[in-house]
Amino acid sequence: MTKKVLKYSVINLCRFMLAITFILSGFVKAVDPLGTQYKIGDYLEALHIASYIPDILTLISSILLSSLEFCLGVFMLFAIRRHIVSKIIFVFISIMTVITLWIAIANPVSDCGCFGDAIKLTNWETFIKNIILMAAAVTVWKYPLCMVRFISKSNQWIVINYTIIFIVFISGYSLYDLPQFDFRPYHIGANIKKGMEIPPGAKQPKFENTFIMEKNGVRKEFKLDNYPDSTWKFIDSKTVQISEGYIPPIHDFSIQKVGSGEDITNNILGDKGYTFLLISPHLETADDSQLDQINQISEYCTDNGYKFYCLTASTGKAINRWQSITGAEYSFCNTDETTLKTIIRSNPGLLLIKAGTIIRKWSHNTLPDEKQFSKPLEHSEIGTMPKDSVTGKILKIILWYVLPLMVLTLADRTWAWSRWVKNKEKSNKIYQLLKRKKMRKKIVAGNWKMNMNLQDGIALAKELNDTFTAEKPNCGVIICTPFIHLASIAQFLNQDIIGLGAENCADKVKGAYTGEVSAEMVKSTGAQYVVLGHSERRSYYNETPAILKEKVQLALDNNLKVIFCIGESKEEREANRQNEVVKAELDGSVFDLSAEDFAKIVIAYEPIWAIGTGLTATSDQAEEIHAYIRNCIADKYGKQVAEDTTILYGGSCKASNAPELFAKPDIDGGLIGGASLKAADFKGIIDAWKK
Repeated sequence: MTKKVLKYSVINLCRFMLAITFILSGFVKAVDPLGTQYKIGDYLEALHIASYIPDILTLISSILLSSLEFCLGVFMLFAIRRHIVSKIIFVFISIMTVITLWIAIANPVSDCGCFGDAIKLTNWETFIKNIILMAAAVTVWKYPLCMVRFISKSNQWIVINYTIIFIVFISGYSLYDLPQFDFRPYHIGANIKKGMEIPPGAKQPKFENTFIMEKNGVRKEFKLDNYPDSTWKFIDSKTVQISEGYIPPIHDFSIQKVGSGEDITNNILGDKGYTFLLISPHLETADDSQLDQINQISEYCTDNGYKFYCLTASTGKAINRWQSITGAEYSFCNTDETTLKTIIRSNPGLLLIKAGTIIRKWSHNTLPDEKQFSKPLEHSEIGTMPKDSVTGKILKIILWYVLPLMVLTLADRTWAWSRWVKNKEKSNKIYQLLKRKKMRKKIVAGNWKMNMNLQDGIALAKELNDTFTAEKPNCGVIICTPFIHLASIAQFLNQDIIGLGAENCADKVKGAYTGEVSAEMVKSTGAQYVVLGHSERRSYYNETPAILKEKVQLALDNNLKVIFCIGESKEEREANRQNEVVKAELDGSVFDLSAEDFAKIVIAYEPIWAIGTGLTATSDQAEEIHAYIRNCIADKYGKQVAEDTTILYGGSCKASNAPELFAKPDIDGGLIGGASLKAADFKGIIDAWKK
C-alpha cells in the first residue's frame, strides 16, 4: 500500500468514526429531547446555576444540541462543506473533552449523557472516548480535502436542508408524543418487578430511603423503620446508595399512598388485572389541557373495576390544588421525582400495566378517547401490546430518511461516473481520431479599458445580458471590465451566455502592494476570465514577459481563463519582424505551461499599429499571422492542441469588417475595444458569426 493510499484510508476511517459517533449521539438525544433537557439540568445543578436558567431555555438547548450533532455527523459522512464542518467538529470535541475531563475528576454526575439512555459510559470511559475522537478530529481538520465526497457540491444543499428538517421534526414529534425509541428500563413490554430483581449470589447494594415530613411547621427526616403516623405531612423523599453492589435496572421504584404513607408497590405490581398510572413529577407544572379525558379514563376504570392512581412527587398543597381544578376522585401516591421522569417523558403521562408489565404509554397530547374505551380492556386493542415494533420504527426511518439519501447518492455518483467516463473518452487519443473533430470555440470579447463609471457600466452590462438572453449569440461572448465593475455586474450577469473577465491582475499572491488586485480577488468577484499582456500594459506599465509569466500562472492557479495578448508595433511590422515578435512573446510567458494548462489560454493577436489608429490589418494579413501563431503552438504542443486553441483578432475590429475577418479559417473571433462600449456596435460584431 502506497503512502498516499494509506493516508487517504486513515483520514476517511477517522471521518467515518466521527460521522457514526455524531449521528448516533445526536439521534438518541433527538428522540428524547426531555431526557436531554434533564441531563442539561443535572449539569446546571452541579454548577449551582440551575435556578437561574428557565426550563424553556434548557429545552431549546436540548433540541439545538441534538440537531447540531446529528447534522454534523451526516455532513461529515457525506463530506459536505469539508473545511468548515471539520473545523466545527474539532472545536466541538475540544470543548466536550475539557468538560468530560472535569466530569471524570469532579464526578458531579454519574453519566455524561453523551448517548442518552442508549449507551451508558462511566465518566472516565467518556473522557477516553473523547480523546480518541479528538485525534480523529485533528486528522480530518488537517486534511479535509482527502475526504471522498459521496455527493457532488452542486447537490449538497439537498442533503443539508433535508437533514435539518428531518432531525428537527424528530425532536418536535418526540416532544409532542413520546420518544420513538425508548432505551429506559420502563419501556413498553418491560416487567417492573423483574427489573428490580437481583441475580442469586450477586452482592446487593444498600440504599437508604429518607422521607422529609412536616408537622406544625417543623420538618424532619425519617427512615422506613421510624416512619411517623398520619399526622405528619409528606414533603419529599430521596434514595441514597450507601454501599456498592449489583444495581438492577430498576432500583428506585416505590409507591407510597399520600396521607398514610403506606407502601403499596408490591400490591400494584402483583395485581393480575389492569392498572392505570397517571404520572406527573410535578402537578404544579402539569399540562391540564386534557383534564376531561383523564377524568373519563378514571370513570371508565371505576365502571370496569380497574385501578387508577396518580403518582407524583408533589406535596399535599399541589395535590389539593389539582383535585380542586380537576375534580379528581382517584387516589394519589408519592414516588421519587427522578423515577417519574424516567418512566415517561410527559407531564402528565399515562401508563397502563398488567401484572407489573407495561402494556401502553401515552403522552398527555395523545391520550385515548372515549371511542377506544367502548369495551373492557380484556377485549380491546388498548389492553394488548402495540404492534409497532422497534424493527418497524427503524424501517420507517430508513424509508423516510435513509432511502431518499441513498437514492440521491446513487444518482449523483452515477452522473459523476458518466461524466468521468466521457472525459476519459475525450482524453483518449484513439477516441479523438475516431470521433469527428470538434470545432474550437468562437469568441467575441469586449475590453472596456478605463471607460465608464460604475452606473454606466452596469447599465451596459444589463442591456447586453437582456439582449443575448432573448437572442442567443452564435459564439461565446465575454465582457472584460474595470475592477470596480466586476462584483456588481456578476450579481445579475448570466455567465452561461456572457462570460465576465477582468482587464488585468497582479503578479503577486498578496501582501503590501497598494493599489494592486490579485488573481484570487478577481476570482472572488465571480469573474471567469482575465486579460493579460495587453499592449497598453506592456507599453505604459513596462510589463515584461517575466512579469506576465507570473501573472498567467497565478491566474491559472485561481481557475481563471486567460486571454493572452501578443502583437507587434508599427516599426516592427515595417521591419517585417512581426513573426519574431509574437514568437518571443509566446516563448517568454506561456510556452512554459503544460499542455493541460495551455488549453485554458485564449490567444489574442493585436497589431499595436492598428489599435485606436483607424488602421486595420487586412483580412489576409491577419490570417497570415494567425496561421503562423497556430503553427508555433503546434510546434510546441502538437497539432491537436493548436487546432483546439482559440486565437482572436484585436485590431480595430468593427461590424463592417468583422464578417470578412471571421471568415478566415485561423481567426476565431475578436478582442474588441471601443466598439464594445455600445451595445448595438458590439452586437453588430457578434452577429458577424451569423453571416
